Amino acid sequence: MEISCGLGGNLLGWFQSYLYGRKQSVKCNNARSLPTQVLSGVPQGSVLGLVLFLLYTADLLRLVEQFHLHSHLYADDTQIYGLCAPSAASELQDRVSACVAEVSLWMRSNELQLNPAKTEILWFTSSRRQIQIPQAPFLRGDCYHCSVLRCS
Repeated sequence: MEISCGLGGNLLGWFQSYLYGRKQSVKCNNARSLPTQVLSGVPQGSVLGLVLFLLYTADLLRLVEQFHLHSHLYADDTQIYGLCAPSAASELQDRVSACVAEVSLWMRSNELQLNPAKTEILWFTSSRRQIQIPQAPFLRGDCYHCSVLRCS
């Protein structure tokens, strides 16, 4: 939060006191586990949960922009998109592939996980230009099983 968002001093201390030192246990029927220290995450249902998630993922937006692409976030879903002339479709494919690979690395280093089964690549073009869409598969780090859809 200090590096990404410039939060420091008392405000950073307030967030730290809210997040650190929490314990949790699991109850199943009448049995309860011993309390265990929570190492990451935000209390479920927390008023601050949405704000903290936005702060946590702020670097993701900057990462996508480094590839000259755009992003749209909604809850825990992220859309990455770009536009190009038909003649630049292969270059766009390369940028998207590299971006998704970097996003996957960023997610792993931030204790998040990219779900290949829920990841889709969409190409939109006119039916006349559809022949110019690259046919080569996307190489996307952990995302080898992502579906590719071609729409006109």
